[in-house]
Amino acid sequence: MLRVIGAGLPRTGTMTLKNALETLLGAPCHHMAEVFSRGEIDPPAFLAAAQGDTPDWDEVFAGYAAAVDWPGSAFYAELAEYYPDAIVVLSRRDSFATWWKSANNTIFKDRGSEESAPPTWTAMVDAIWEKTFPGTDRKDPDAVEAIEAAYHRYHDQVRETIPAGRLVEFETGAGWQPLCDALGLPIPKTPFPHLNSTADFNAMTEEALAAAQSDGGSGDSDDK
Repeated sequence: MLRVIGAGLPRTGTMTLKNALETLLGAPCHHMAEVFSRGEIDPPAFLAAAQGDTPDWDEVFAGYAAAVDWPGSAFYAELAEYYPDAIVVLSRRDSFATWWKSANNTIFKDRGSEESAPPTWTAMVDAIWEKTFPGTDRKDPDAVEAIEAAYHRYHDQVRETIPAGRLVEFETGAGWQPLCDALGLPIPKTPFPHLNSTADFNAMTEEALAAAQSDGGSGDSDDK
């Protein structure tokens, strides 16, 4: 059962948040990094959810105490309704410009022909993009203003959907305090983690994609 639901977009410190929540909760936190090894579970489930066919969330998140980053954060509203006792964490960068630069240097970076990506994976990512930034094209350089407007609408929508007493707004660098206060837990003695720089992300992604392709790239094995 999820105790924490991330509503923040990818590249908002979600890998750091994953690590911090795993320390606090003593259990795994779902993140896009998990999807690399869950190709049979996650892409079909989240694609179905984006298309309006709600999966068994308990089955999808079996063994996890939290979920941050895409694909889970795209369904923060559905998950908040399904897990009414969970807090919702809206991780964010200091500006759209900072986030967009980071995202384009990592998750939206051109890594070669999309034909090599498993179809279910590609469809899941496209569906999640449309759910989050409806009517925009992330590959169109002239669409940045429309994406920025959708970015701000998304954050406003989270604030309108989740009651203030249940929502934790977590800006990069906030540390342990906001999470511990919301969860009613003591602050750990260990320093707050700082993970997944642009260089770290790209190295990890290239390695994971190479592993997925060596396994056949069918979309039914270990794909991101």
